Amino acid sequence: MMKGYKHSVSLDIEKCKGCTACLKRCPTEAIRIRDGHAVINSVRCIDCGECIKVCPYKAKKATHDPLSVLEEYKYKVALPAPSLYGQFDNLDNIGYVIRGLKDLGFDDVFEVACAAELVSAYTRSYITRENIKKPVISSACPAITRIISMNYPYLCENIMPILPPVDIAAALAREKAKKEHPELSDEDIGIIFISPCPAKVSYVKNDFSGERNYISAVVSVRDIYFELLDKMKEREDEPLESTESGMIGIGWASTGGESAAILNDRYLAADGIENCIRVLDQIDNSDFTNLDFVELNACSGGCVGGAMTVANAYVARARLKSLKRYLPVSPNRPASEWIPDEYFNEKEIEYNPYGLLSSDRKTAMRMMSQIQAISKELPGLDCGSCGAPNCTAFAEDIVKNETGANECTVILKKIMQEHGIEQDKILSRYSQMIENVKKSKESGEDDSE
Repeated sequence: MMKGYKHSVSLDIEKCKGCTACLKRCPTEAIRIRDGHAVINSVRCIDCGECIKVCPYKAKKATHDPLSVLEEYKYKVALPAPSLYGQFDNLDNIGYVIRGLKDLGFDDVFEVACAAELVSAYTRSYITRENIKKPVISSACPAITRIISMNYPYLCENIMPILPPVDIAAALAREKAKKEHPELSDEDIGIIFISPCPAKVSYVKNDFSGERNYISAVVSVRDIYFELLDKMKEREDEPLESTESGMIGIGWASTGGESAAILNDRYLAADGIENCIRVLDQIDNSDFTNLDFVELNACSGGCVGGAMTVANAYVARARLKSLKRYLPVSPNRPASEWIPDEYFNEKEIEYNPYGLLSSDRKTAMRMMSQIQAISKELPGLDCGSCGAPNCTAFAEDIVKNETGANECTVILKKIMQEHGIEQDKILSRYSQMIENVKKSKESGEDDSE
């Protein structure tokens, strides 16, 4: 993990009750319960937002820029994600949203869906190349890209190197603003992305697109929704702004939209982080041999299911499906199949594992042996009462000295029932047992050497 990584998912300790809802759903086992509240391991967290969605106490939240960030720029350009359009009931024309954004204070609107159509065209060209590793995995979901870089070293080369639509939209929006207003400096122009999920916030804040990060700030769909809804209602009967998006671009908001746009039947589209991990495991094991393209969305339903949206993901999908009926297929098409160099990501995806036990190979092997031995002594219920998501993770925490062996309430209860001895003696006995296991394995390793 890169030094100084800026996360967009944070925890409000005051609200956290120490339940295990987030503990069980975190796909990278980044959460532990310590001292009665959740603790997020920043090295493991991929900012997917699953913990935000499942927390019953609203203790997890997405960190992003406030709407007041608009005041920092002379000229403001909105970059609405396609998923924004699915938040509104009975929306039959995207023009209402575009006009509402301008009424909110934006000077211009550049639809990310327009850039998505360009990326779809370039993807169709890219996957026909002979010297690329297949299946090509979409780079549109930052959470998926991050989990590949952390868990799947042999799949890093499969990630499509073309920049996501939001980056291309930002570059085109800034280019347009400078062309139309040459008197403005780069600092005067604010390119504001309206994001549906925290993973995209982290993507922008950590400059994953390299030095060509043209996005100035990121606000959430949830924050802008209510103010935008009021503005849209104020001028319902007045002429609308025109939209430059088509069916293909709007389709990117839902699972399968990006895949359908490549006009190739040899694809797979999956959503939900757990489903995506299963697909990645199968690709890594070479279970799929006839795929050209794989689209994976960490959020259920696609981007419409992001943790920073308002509407139910499946309701939003239905709304977008209805909205697309009145749109052209794709008004945004490149002049040729040639892909401009600036549309390629200047940063390669590198394997950066979060699960290294030690940089020293012998130490790591000894620790792994200890983890396996301790796991066999644990009940295997994966109940989470110890503060870890499962027994194996608990054993790892013990070996790393991040927790005590006496946290397993299942074993403690069993010992109490069997022997009827005082609790302090139980804790001492159990801790000693674990220490004996660790020492015996360490001694065994030393003898074998």
